[in-house]
Amino acid sequence: MEHHKLDSIDLRILSELQSNGRITNVELSRRAKITAPPCLRRMRTLEKDGYIKGYHAELDSRALGFEVTGFVFVGLHSQNDHEIKAFEERVRSWPQVRECHMLNGETDFLLKCVAKDLSAFQSFVTDVVIAEKNVARAKSSLVIHASKNEPGVPLEVKG
Repeated sequence: MEHHKLDSIDLRILSELQSNGRITNVELSRRAKITAPPCLRRMRTLEKDGYIKGYHAELDSRALGFEVTGFVFVGLHSQNDHEIKAFEERVRSWPQVRECHMLNGETDFLLKCVAKDLSAFQSFVTDVVIAEKNVARAKSSLVIHASKNEPGVPLEVKG
């Protein structure tokens, strides 16, 4: 995928959309300091070029009955390419896993998970994660509270 060079207007558009994906094109163009038609064209180009991957609603997990958020640190027996791809494929099928990151160092994968309650989280870790044939070890930590949850990247917008 080829990316075009971003100018200050592109960065302003990305910054505004990152803060509020539901902003209207009219309001976005006002904040980007350009008229609506070129703003929409730029936004579509940013989407096509892969700078914008999608638009999502931020849901309240507790209001939806997911009381527990936890991290699972997973070590694999084998880190060969086939085994890693197989593990990643399995992880994609687990709805409790909201994020999966491959790491270097002592831990091979970090999973961010949600569960209805502590019992459900424990069952998921022991009955699903640890039960995977290539999993050598799994350690978990529960989130007490999140003091920051900022999606995206820190964009430096001038002007």
